[in-house]
Amino acid sequence: MALITLGVVAVDCPDPRALARFYAAVLDWEVVDDGRLDWVEVAGPDGRTLAFQRAENYRPPQWPGQEVPQQLHLDFDVRREDIEEAERKVLALGARPVPHEEGERDFRVYLDPAGHPFCLCLCKAE
Repeated sequence: MALITLGVVAVDCPDPRALARFYAAVLDWEVVDDGRLDWVEVAGPDGRTLAFQRAENYRPPQWPGQEVPQQLHLDFDVRREDIEEAERKVLALGARPVPHEEGERDFRVYLDPAGHPFCLCLCKAE
């Protein structure tokens, strides 16, 4: 076993519960809410966890601009045959598409309800 392993990725946001519900619905994971006002987690298979923490005076990233840099983004793998359904799902949950230049790409970019960019990426195993 490695000396150091990744525990959790924490995402700053103005409303941890709302953003946790968004990502739990996107991933079909479970919200784990212990009642703290500033921290909520979503739990997935094999112990994977995303956490959302309240950030006072939160300013969403301005992507693709860098006036307020994105700092991080999440990539989610989707099978090619499921990409349209996955897009409909994240849009229905409140994601906003990010306009992009024309041309063939193996990913699509969105902003979550708090303004963080994330991508639906075609699985590399295809």
